[in-house]
Amino acid sequence: MVLTGLYYALALSAVGIAVAYFTHSYFGLPFYALAIFCLWFFRDPDRAIPSGPVMVSPADGKVVLIRPEGGKTRLAIFLNVFDVHVNRTPIAGVVKTVEYRPGKFLVASKDEASTQNEQNTLTIEGEGTTVTFSQIAGLIARRIICNVKPGDRLAMGDRIGLIQFGSRVDLVFGPEWTLEAREGQRVSAGSSVIARRK
Repeated sequence: MVLTGLYYALALSAVGIAVAYFTHSYFGLPFYALAIFCLWFFRDPDRAIPSGPVMVSPADGKVVLIRPEGGKTRLAIFLNVFDVHVNRTPIAGVVKTVEYRPGKFLVASKDEASTQNEQNTLTIEGEGTTVTFSQIAGLIARRIICNVKPGDRLAMGDRIGLIQFGSRVDLVFGPEWTLEAREGQRVSAGSSVIARRK
């Protein structure tokens, strides 16, 4: 579990205890329920990382968009509040850039969220390829957490951070990859294969 979830759960539990103390005991129940939800939401399960010349999904969720873009492919994954929100690096390599950009909080499943919403974009370079992916805040998500910095060396599937509550992750990669994912497919961070090297 991500430590952030424990902080939320403890705070909500404290509010629930206070409300129950000063009112009727059952008035604290909604806060206890929210505390349990936070513990569940911030879960961080281990994943079996595949081997070979593949690219894995950087997020859990549903593939909502695949389209060509300037000779590359853009793939978007929408995460609802029931998905695991820990993000992972799609390939092994070195973090070249990490760029945060403030923005709006549009519904993350909409295409304009890619350009208008708050986001954090990482560029990973490794084994002759460069992959860019963006952690994009959604309607509910209001905080992007990134735990890596330029110069960090990552293995495929390493955890890089999370987006709190509903959100989106966009992935951009070049023609040296053969796409395996499809629109409408549900994927899991670190374990679902998105593409293979040609």
